[in-house]
Amino acid sequence: MTLHCDVAELLAAGGILDVDVDDAVADEHVRSSAYRRVVLVTASSRHRDRDRAIVATILRDPIEMVSKSAVVSLVDRVAMTMTSPAEFRQWSAELLPEIDQLKTEGYREFIRRRIHDWLFYLSIEGGHVPTPGELATVTYWMQRVLAEESRSPAVLAVLAESGSKMKIRNIAKNRAGSRKLRTQ
Repeated sequence: MTLHCDVAELLAAGGILDVDVDDAVADEHVRSSAYRRVVLVTASSRHRDRDRAIVATILRDPIEMVSKSAVVSLVDRVAMTMTSPAEFRQWSAELLPEIDQLKTEGYREFIRRRIHDWLFYLSIEGGHVPTPGELATVTYWMQRVLAEESRSPAVLAVLAESGSKMKIRNIAKNRAGSRKLRTQ
């Protein structure tokens, strides 16, 4: 397939009619914006059966940074709709063969780490309190998300003691000591 066909197919599948396909093909910034819109539509769907095909189409983009960014955005948005690590693990496992098609190892690894981070996050949302060793397996980004969003005093205590950066430890300490958290 050609890039023109791929972009036209993605826009049509997302019901996005106000993007000129020729403009998107000619300009990676327009295309990136179009992919973000496709990702929003895709992630908001209750059905996950087309996600792998959409990812495969996006990953055929000749500019891997554009396609990687769109796929990471989809992973993030879908993870936020999942209720369990098992559900997200199954969904993400279906994408891995497509992700492995990326030529740049760093991009493949980045997406795999993001999936790992979200699996970790979902397990914590389900009540798991991580050990310092488990906490060390996730990225600074995920540790910060947890420090800023977790409502679990136990999780915040682990972050306050074992977060990878002083900033994370301080956020967690401050949030663990806040009255607002104790009343939730």
